[in-house]
Amino acid sequence: MAKDSYKLIAQNKKAWHDYFIEEKFEAGIALHGTEVKSLRQGKCSLKESFIRILDGEAFVYNMHISPYEQGNIFNKDPLRTRKLLLHKREINKLQGAVSAQGYTIVPLKVYLKGSLVKLELGLAKGKKLYDKRQDIAKKDQRREAERQFKVQNL
Repeated sequence: MAKDSYKLIAQNKKAWHDYFIEEKFEAGIALHGTEVKSLRQGKCSLKESFIRILDGEAFVYNMHISPYEQGNIFNKDPLRTRKLLLHKREINKLQGAVSAQGYTIVPLKVYLKGSLVKLELGLAKGKKLYDKRQDIAKKDQRREAERQFKVQNL
């Protein structure tokens, strides 16, 4: 398997709908063995998960990793808090943005990079209702244009 191979496990589509993603970071996750096996099977959900920084360390909360079927006693709690592996300067940058400028840190996707499990997190600012309406209108226009193009080229 190539070192730069990439396999998407889970994605947080709602984050793109609810937030403006300003900057992205890649972080490792501190996991136990059965959790990695379950992730390789694609059993993960980022719905309602969030990231907090406590005492200079980043943690992801409410990330659901289903228990591994053959894991028996070695399975951990599916919703346990997991530590994110980031460089100190990245954590400091995120901490400063969250405390000073009103940003939030949102998990965007979980994927396998080579043999490692990575989490992409985004520094995000919340959208207002009218921003969401604009995005929906743009999406509808794009869909309609694609439909028209398809009809014309038949």
